[in-house]
Parts: sequence; C-alpha cells; structure tokens
Amino acid sequence: MARRSKEEIIKSIDPNDVGQVGRLFGLPYEPEHAEVVIVPVPWEVTVSYGTGTSDAPENILYASAQVDLYDPDIPDAWKMGIAMLDLPEHLAEMSATLREETEDYIQWLEQGKPSDWEGAPYMHEIPSVVNQECEKMNQWVYQTASDWLDEDKIVAVLGGDHSTPYGLIRALAERYDNIGILQIDAHADLREAYEGFRYSHASIMYNVLNDFPEVTKLVQVGVRDYCEAEWNIIRSQPQRIAAFFDQQIKEGIYEGKTWKDYCKAIVEQLPEYVYISFDIDGLDPKLCPMTGTPVAGGLEFFEAVYLIKQVVRSGRKIIGFDLVEVGGSFEDEWDANVGARMLYKLCNWAGHSMGKI
Repeated sequence: MARRSKEEIIKSIDPNDVGQVGRLFGLPYEPEHAEVVIVPVPWEVTVSYGTGTSDAPENILYASAQVDLYDPDIPDAWKMGIAMLDLPEHLAEMSATLREETEDYIQWLEQGKPSDWEGAPYMHEIPSVVNQECEKMNQWVYQTASDWLDEDKIVAVLGGDHSTPYGLIRALAERYDNIGILQIDAHADLREAYEGFRYSHASIMYNVLNDFPEVTKLVQVGVRDYCEAEWNIIRSQPQRIAAFFDQQIKEGIYEGKTWKDYCKAIVEQLPEYVYISFDIDGLDPKLCPMTGTPVAGGLEFFEAVYLIKQVVRSGRKIIGFDLVEVGGSFEDEWDANVGARMLYKLCNWAGHSMGKI
C-alpha cells in the first residue's frame, strides 16, 4: 500500500475530532512528513534524587492525545507536522540496568563510602562503567539527530533526565557557530562530573560550555538551587553566562518590575540562533510535583510560554530544543499532561520561528 503524501494526511485530519492513539498529539504524521521530529530518550542513569523520568517519553506520548490542537497564537500549527520516533528500547533497558547500580553507588557515597559496604570494592568502578554507557547514549542521540537535521527537520529531544540532549547540542554545534542556549531550570547544572559521573544530569551545561565553543551564550532563567562552585562559574564568565535567578526575578516584580521587563532583558542576551533547554522543574512544582528534584518557586506555565513567544517575536530562531525531567507514572499523569502541553508550545513556536508554519 502506497504511503500517503503530507497533503493527503492534512486533508484527512479533523483537528476538532479525537486524535489517533499512539501518535504524538494524536496526529497521524510519519517522521518524514513532519517538520518537527521528536527523539525520545528514556534515560535516567545519573539522577540523584527522585526517579521516573525515563518513562516520560511514553507517558507524554499517551497524555498528548488529550491536547487540543487549536493554538490561538498559531491556529494552523498542527499542519506543520509533529512526529515522535519509536522508543529506543535498548536505551530504556540499559538505563534500568545501570540505574540499579548507580542508586547503590549514590547511597554508598551518602553514607561516607564505608569500607564494609556490600560490594564496596566494586563501587569505585561504577562511575567508569556508567560514563562509558553514557558515551554510547550520547553517540546514539547525536547520530539520530544528525540524520534528521540532514533532512531539514527541527529536531528535539524528549528525555529522560537532563543529560540526554548532549548529543543533539553537539549535532547543532556542527551546523551553527553562534548558538545561544536559553535554559529554563531550577538548577544551574554547572557541576563538574557530579558524583563522579562525567555526563551527570547536573553537569549538562558544564559539559556543553566546555565542549562546544559554538555555544557562545548560556542564559539561565528560574535557577534557584545551586552550589557555590556553580555560582563561581557564573560569576567568572559574565560574557558567556547570564543568570536570571528566580529570587532575583520575584523580588524585582515585588518592587515594581514586570515579567515583560525581564523577558526583554533575557531575550536581549541571546544571539540569533537559540536552543531551548527546558527542564520541567523550572516551573512551579505544583505543575511538576513528580519531577526528580522539585524546588519551591519557579515559573508559571504561561510565564514560560510568554518568554518563548518573546524570543520568536524578536526575530530569533529556535534551532532545536529539549524537554526533560518530567516525572510521574502512567497512572498519575499530571506531570505528563503538563509536559505534553509545554512540548506542543515548544514545537509550535520553534516551527514558527524557522518558517515551517
């Protein structure tokens, strides 16, 4: 049976009807028809507190069927085409296997590395094993992203924990030489090899800044949980890192500034080409209570959407993005429900910025 063209698929869709089960946002697009291709990465090997983010791609896929397609800002956005690749089962299986070992290792660290711990001699080897497997995961993401970027798609990563988009950022750094990252996050993620893991979820921005000179600016928004070493990195690189801390934003608003004022200042820090790294814990934890490391404070849903809109309306282009750290379960899908809606907004505004709509 011949595959339908994209035009035929669009004609077959009633955006007011029930969506197709098992398809992202209920849309029947294949990746080759879609302008936005989502790479699911069910990986959470190095998470240091709560777990469950490795299930996020599947949970968000299921929850996305409840998202209405009408977007008042971009009414025909669904015609652009959004599709998610098949879940990579080999990554999910490896993540589950390694997670058991890293949980034991982290507990060993937290207990002060006792020599009488069961399996204590092996504990010292775990970081090396995990780092090697993380390298393989990064390579898979890089190659998958590269293949679809070569097809002129907007590529996004749906994690998993915040270590997962490294390969996508690497692929984009090979294609653009002046990238700004807009990081919405409760955490700075500037720790060097946190807990001994080179590709820790808490080290993603440290790694990106050190490995990719093409990333010329990191603009962090909503950060409210960070260590002194991270603060020193931020303070020592004012030309490359601009941090808009959550407390700073809230206190400014209490004293008369507006969110519009802050968004203008944030956007002005970004170059033309922008990558958005969206950790769901950048939002108020009432919107993501099951995320791995929830922190009091954070942005409201439409505060984050407003910021993304201002990026696009300034003429900047969203060349890629990730959505990570969405927790929850199949039975308790509130986090996935919020995550699916944020994913739809990210897809729509990225597509709009790149002239795909």
